[in-house]
Amino acid sequence: MRILGVIPARMAATRLPDKPMKPIFGMPMIGHCYLRSKMSSLLDEVFVATCDQTIIDYVEGIGGKAIMTSNIHERATERSAEALLNIEALLGNSKFDIIVMIQGDEPLVDPEMINEIIKPLLSGDKMVSNLMVNLSTKQEIKNPNNVKVVMDLNQNALYMSREAIPSVEKFKGKIDYYRQLGLIAFTREALLKFVALETTNLEIIESVDMNRFLEHGIPIHMVETMFEVDAVDTPQDLIRVEKKMKDDKLYKQYKAKI
Repeated sequence: MRILGVIPARMAATRLPDKPMKPIFGMPMIGHCYLRSKMSSLLDEVFVATCDQTIIDYVEGIGGKAIMTSNIHERATERSAEALLNIEALLGNSKFDIIVMIQGDEPLVDPEMINEIIKPLLSGDKMVSNLMVNLSTKQEIKNPNNVKVVMDLNQNALYMSREAIPSVEKFKGKIDYYRQLGLIAFTREALLKFVALETTNLEIIESVDMNRFLEHGIPIHMVETMFEVDAVDTPQDLIRVEKKMKDDKLYKQYKAKI
């Protein structure tokens, strides 16, 4: 199987403009994401997918690979699907079997997390797998930037919301809450199917790509990771992540590339 890693990124982020190029220890955040993703032992290729020449120039400047995509995409999954076709054409129409979408605002991503999300698809009986992490504080659970997910008994997603699900209104015992991460593996068929499907109501209401699959009845297998994650959505997030990066073992391996 040939496996492609795609990191969708754009400068026009609504919550933190120019987010991919925000520096963490002098390196733009997209650089951290790219170099860490390249450490995955299961990825054959890694590309940043963007509509911004500034990002392409930077990634290529550190020896990385980037592909230009349209500036009309509302969803990272749609950008990743276009990137897949553009990359295959660039490489001589060599098709990939699995595509991993890696968010450009997770600068602490561990390559083993990428491997974790790929493995369920290697058996050939799943189309989509999505990483998740347990939420431990009330602040994390209430934060609308954290997409929460509830699952069936087979660990497939039932629904994703920016609200705290399940509800605490009728139950006072311990509830496990999970955050869906933007680290998602697709079969080639599934990723291209996403863009062929009609946009759905709950996808729009929640602003969550994967609700499109769920509303169309396509199962998403959820995989819990024990690795620490920390997304960047605000200037305060940048400060917090930089503190964590200071002692990060992976950062020490690639910081010479700054």
